[in-house]
Amino acid sequence: MNCYEAIRARRSIRKYEKGVKIPRSDIEKMLEAAMMAPSARNSRPWEFAVVESEEGKRRLMAAHPYCGMLEPAYCAIVVSGLPDALPNESFWPEDCGAAIENILLQAVDLGYGTCWCGCYPKTERALAVKEAIGAKGMPVAIIAVGKSAESPAPRGYFDPAKVRYL
Repeated sequence: MNCYEAIRARRSIRKYEKGVKIPRSDIEKMLEAAMMAPSARNSRPWEFAVVESEEGKRRLMAAHPYCGMLEPAYCAIVVSGLPDALPNESFWPEDCGAAIENILLQAVDLGYGTCWCGCYPKTERALAVKEAIGAKGMPVAIIAVGKSAESPAPRGYFDPAKVRYL
């Protein structure tokens, strides 16, 4: 699969085949892709928590009201920002967003489904997730990862009305 295909194949997956294990090597490819994302002044203001245990997923579902899809998913990857990584700058949310998108695209390329569940800037939600996993940074997103049990139709499309050429 090339980049063009991966971008167009990516979907938010909410139904997974329960019990399908993802090899550690594939998880590490997703994390490597995340860490290849651009960041302001190469500050790399992120940390990642891979939650594979049923108990850990339950804690995340209790902390985040829209993460029920974690129950059948193999794991969750929590992406947290480190606001102090670049003093006097606040680009860490954008940097984490780039890392998140790289995870989503790498997962598609490897044959897995994902769903991005936002935490930050919903402070109460982010703090609940932070406590649930003992994160050092501020949770930006929980990404459900697993073998997809659905094939939703695409929802994105090119809209030339949203483009101005100057």
